[in-house]
Amino acid sequence: MALHLTVDPDAAEPPYEQIRAAIAEQARSGALPVGYKLPTVRGFAEELGLAANTVAKAYRTLEADGVVETRGRNGTFVAAPGDVAARETAAAAAVFAQRAHRLGLDRGAALAAAEEALRAAYGS
Repeated sequence: MALHLTVDPDAAEPPYEQIRAAIAEQARSGALPVGYKLPTVRGFAEELGLAANTVAKAYRTLEADGVVETRGRNGTFVAAPGDVAARETAAAAAVFAQRAHRLGLDRGAALAAAEEALRAAYGS
């Protein structure tokens, strides 16, 4: 099993975003299984003909999104789906709820604000 992706230098999306999106999609689809070790930043950058910082930025974003996890010198691996994302989403929701309560919003107003934010983020 290998990571397959290409970066289009003429695309509207920056190269790091193309890398991020491709790895995230392959992880979601199962093409990259949980525990799959990603190439090193330098090696992958060299393979793609990009700067190491470009690949590093993609990996950092993937880690922040819970798609991959870095295990120090052991490397970067595809994370179990949902684990990190579910925890971070629950934490963000708790912060939102506490903030809305402190601001004096009732439950209905807080839910309406959350729904509007979700509509904006998801497009409907």
